[in-house]
Amino acid sequence: MPSQPVVLIPGDGIGPEVTEAVLHVLDAAGADIAWQRHQAGLAALDAGLDVLPAQTLDAIRDVGVALKGPCTTPVGKGFSSINVQLRKTLNLYAAVRPVRCLDGVATRFDDVDLIVVRENTEGLYSGVENEITPGVVTSLKVATEIGCTRIARWAFEYARRRGRRKITVFHKANIMKLTDGLFLRCAESMHDEFADIEFESMIIDAGCMKLVQDPTRFDMLLLENLYGDVVSDLCAGLVGGLGVVPGANLGAEQAVFEAVHGSAPDIAGKGLANPLALLMTAVMMLNHLADRLHDDAHRACGARVRDAYNRALAEGMLTRDLGGSLDTTDFARAVADRVE
Repeated sequence: MPSQPVVLIPGDGIGPEVTEAVLHVLDAAGADIAWQRHQAGLAALDAGLDVLPAQTLDAIRDVGVALKGPCTTPVGKGFSSINVQLRKTLNLYAAVRPVRCLDGVATRFDDVDLIVVRENTEGLYSGVENEITPGVVTSLKVATEIGCTRIARWAFEYARRRGRRKITVFHKANIMKLTDGLFLRCAESMHDEFADIEFESMIIDAGCMKLVQDPTRFDMLLLENLYGDVVSDLCAGLVGGLGVVPGANLGAEQAVFEAVHGSAPDIAGKGLANPLALLMTAVMMLNHLADRLHDDAHRACGARVRDAYNRALAEGMLTRDLGGSLDTTDFARAVADRVE
């Protein structure tokens, strides 16, 4: 059987070095992947291409799965966010951010293990803004029944597939009765089809307070676009920051797996970048391939990688951002050496 093709977007800044570190570990774990390299961000501009080249998008459409390193969207000059373009163009409506405590990574909390599911295409991020008169602007929050129902169904199906026990919806339907009200009603209606999954709703300000008081009371969070953007980073802070959490943007046909941290050009090429977030993201990608292809080999490979980085962290193999002394390559080698 031929190797599974996956689009690889190394990105720019620290992107290429963390990507190479991840590839080293995946090779050690025996990942059967045929990488198709494409560019986006500053790397694409440097190659004389658009910031998000058409050939990159076409490759993702054709293959269906991509692993993406951090990319820089140039400030000004009319460039729009690469990530937003990817989500809208490919209709990647579900953003998924697993957040859990890791042995060896010191945090204020123990036993955090939750998943943030964010609607990715609507809300205030629809970008509908107008200047009514000089000095007065509006931004339109968009919610559709199709979009709200789609993300609710995706979350409940994911919960059942992954053996999660409860979904909590964060909302502000007490104020935004139409938009957030629709989001909440669609989630409540979907629960009728998934009675085996516990369900609760919570006004978002109270929910954020409860998150920082005791995050272990939550299992899965379901949020509209803006709330999900903010809360997913808040949750990352509970377990050590953006450098220790993976991320994925999923649609009906395509999936883009990406580290959620930035490109950090100030430390690019210095060996200071932690590849862990992208490595964890690659494990999510392998599990996705296993589900999609009904291939346990990809899931077993992901488990080998996960066990290896868990073991490395527990044994104190840490990069400098986590209080250790390893550089990017050293950490990749430490994980690869522990693959069984």
